[in-house]
Amino acid sequence: MTPKHLPPEEIRRRLQDFQHPPVDPYPQEALPGKPRKAAVLAPLLQAGGEWHLLFIRRATNGNDPHSGQVAFPGGQAEPDDPSLVHTALRETAEEIGLPPEAVTVLGALPPHRTVSNFWVTPVVGHISWPAPLHPTEAEVTRVFTVPLGWLADPAHRETRIRRLSPDWPPVRATYFQSYEGEVIWGATARMVLTLLKALEV
Repeated sequence: MTPKHLPPEEIRRRLQDFQHPPVDPYPQEALPGKPRKAAVLAPLLQAGGEWHLLFIRRATNGNDPHSGQVAFPGGQAEPDDPSLVHTALRETAEEIGLPPEAVTVLGALPPHRTVSNFWVTPVVGHISWPAPLHPTEAEVTRVFTVPLGWLADPAHRETRIRRLSPDWPPVRATYFQSYEGEVIWGATARMVLTLLKALEV
């Protein structure tokens, strides 16, 4: 079954059945200290008869290690968040104005460790499209979508070697080709690949 033909309930089933350990590409000594928890929303939507994923480009911010990068909406868990699903939905509402009730949660992927030392849990949700979005200018400069089928094509991505430090082993990083001027790489690219693996596409 191709990505465009997967119904939401089949996506939910595949996410529930998916067994995968947490994703951590970094050597233990590279990221000292206890990782913090965060969550993002991987929003799936139907456009042009096929599934797309929604992404944001983060605003330029000197205090943000992921400044200017393509990402999923989301952020750090707060002490009063009842769950990481709540974190993902709360942060998405704050960043792009998508209310939690507009998201049908389908499941979650295993947490991914980021170079900023967060364990980030991707929450997969279905949203109706088009949706009235109101990005927060201080945090988001663009919201865009990419077809799931395009992301699933191995010809649209490559693996590069990155070095965090001369003293640590190199890290393999996935980079997608530019799509409408946007490049998906790093932790967000790893999350996309994990989602594709979970959906078997």
